[in-house]
Amino acid sequence: MSRPVRIAVQLKPQHAEYPAIREALSRVEELGADIAFTWDHFFPLYGDPDGKHFECWSVLGAWAEQTSRLEIGALVSCNSYRNPDLLADMARTVDNISGGRLILGLGAGWFERDYVEYGYEFGTPGSRLADLGAALPRIRRRLGRLNPPPLRDLPVLIGGGGERKTLRLVAEHADIWHTFAQGAELRHKLAVLERHCEAVGRDLGEIEISVGVGGRGRDQTLPGAPEVEGAPLYDMGARLFTISVGGPDYDLAVVEPWLRWRDELNS
Repeated sequence: MSRPVRIAVQLKPQHAEYPAIREALSRVEELGADIAFTWDHFFPLYGDPDGKHFECWSVLGAWAEQTSRLEIGALVSCNSYRNPDLLADMARTVDNISGGRLILGLGAGWFERDYVEYGYEFGTPGSRLADLGAALPRIRRRLGRLNPPPLRDLPVLIGGGGERKTLRLVAEHADIWHTFAQGAELRHKLAVLERHCEAVGRDLGEIEISVGVGGRGRDQTLPGAPEVEGAPLYDMGARLFTISVGGPDYDLAVVEPWLRWRDELNS
């Protein structure tokens, strides 16, 4: 059975009062999206660097109560900010509150201001990836010891495209791989990921390929039309498409064409 197309909306928790985020989440669920993501930072990534902003896992706890159908998660939770065993406990708690709808998104971290202002050691890309690699088995072990446990085997999403280390971690641990790569770059990275999967004894088809659509980076907010952008990604194997929407107004009109495109493909 082929994997269906899914549409996610990332509601960036910046430059908005919380009631605006709450209202946007309600609209995302009413529109029929599959997943709502937040992100894990302590300050806005663009716009006023000292603008309004909310913490990731507190937001996810509220979302777990507010929603009834959407899967929810962080795109992605920074491994450096929380002890891995604590993060596992937070994740299973939110999963239980939501009735079993949490996606555990994880990444090695990159935004230096978060580290400096909150007192975390920034290290290097290599050291942060090594820490993520050490944390993933700890998270799995703690999830297996918690009482009550998560309501399902939590799907793990790993974001990033480093070919030697990150994609190896994806092959070893992830149920979902998230990337901003497109075109020839995506095709190349999928080939690298497939080689890592072969090395660890996995089928690449076990991993859902997630692509951020509508822009090639963290500063882009306007998605392209699905018939232009989505079809080539679909042909390369992408099945989860994420549109990021920012505050303070959270204009969701850009999401609706993607939902129609999803429904046409899945019918």
